[in-house]
Amino acid sequence: MGEQPIFSTRAHVFQIDPSTKKNWVPTSKHAVTVSYFFDSTRHVYRIISLEGSKAIINSTISPNMTFTKTSQKFGQWADSRANTVYGLGFSSESHLVKFAEKFAEFKEAARLAKEKSHEKTELTSTSSQGAGVRGNMAPVKRGKKKDSAPGETLQAPLTPETVNGTNEDRVSPETQHVETRAEPPQSVLPFSHSSPSVSKHWEAELAALKGNNAKLTAALLESTANVKQWKQQLAAYQEEAERLHKRVTELECVSGQTTAIKSQKTELNKTIEELELALKDKEEELERLKTEVESTNVFHCQKDSLIQKLQDTEDRNQALEAQLSELEQRLESTQIEREAFRKSLRSLLQLLDTKIFELTELRDTLAKLNENS
Repeated sequence: MGEQPIFSTRAHVFQIDPSTKKNWVPTSKHAVTVSYFFDSTRHVYRIISLEGSKAIINSTISPNMTFTKTSQKFGQWADSRANTVYGLGFSSESHLVKFAEKFAEFKEAARLAKEKSHEKTELTSTSSQGAGVRGNMAPVKRGKKKDSAPGETLQAPLTPETVNGTNEDRVSPETQHVETRAEPPQSVLPFSHSSPSVSKHWEAELAALKGNNAKLTAALLESTANVKQWKQQLAAYQEEAERLHKRVTELECVSGQTTAIKSQKTELNKTIEELELALKDKEEELERLKTEVESTNVFHCQKDSLIQKLQDTEDRNQALEAQLSELEQRLESTQIEREAFRKSLRSLLQLLDTKIFELTELRDTLAKLNENS
């Protein structure tokens, strides 16, 4: 059924600078999908990577290719047909090792397929020579078919001296970029001398809404990225469906309504039905994402309303704080006045006690004078 993906991974893609043959030039802005494809019609393996609708890697694996690991997360290989050297920067060493293992496996498979092709070619040539007049025909040259371009020298792996910097510097800074979105800082509005029940209630609701908003934003970004990938897959599915329809028509015209053609048509129809079901699932997923976006907008509106309420509460708290400060000043002045009044009262009491004591002495003196007289 044509070319099918058999292994996929994600990596940052680079090509060697054609002018200097030393520096790496990034061909992808971020990590993209890199896949191995097998063409069952021609029995060839290819490495293909797309960024949008642009093919940034289209390399056919040949038996004389070599994949070289130049660091823990970076590997490269030379393609003489494309006259360039490709480099891949992976997020981890395990991804690099897995990709290298698949490269060696498919390289060996390509070598076996090429040998079988040579054997078939030699058998065909031998039978053709036996059927014709051997005296008038030149002998067939047997040997390996050279399919490499003049730029085969690019196939040699780049040494650390040919690439600028150390092993860690070979990978562009873009390969080390982690595509994450930082959540906005959740600032907490200050509440001093405020009502605990009101401020804590609105603060808790705001924190919960901010958390939900951050989660929905992250989910929305991830869903948007998935939607782009799904659109590409849907376009590929549609192209595959059209190709399958054309293939069914060709088979019906060439071979007629035979049992084999009918079975192939049944399989193709099943494949088309599966693709249509996948398309329907993707459309339902898009509808679900739209609903989530609408709910996110509702949360944004609620967030703005709560922020306004918190601002109003803060304003009321500031007014209450001003009134409290004024009352404290008045209380302090009242206390000072009462303390002064108490001091005055004490002094009057002391003076009164002194006068009473003097009057008592005077009375006693007068009483004694009265008794003596």
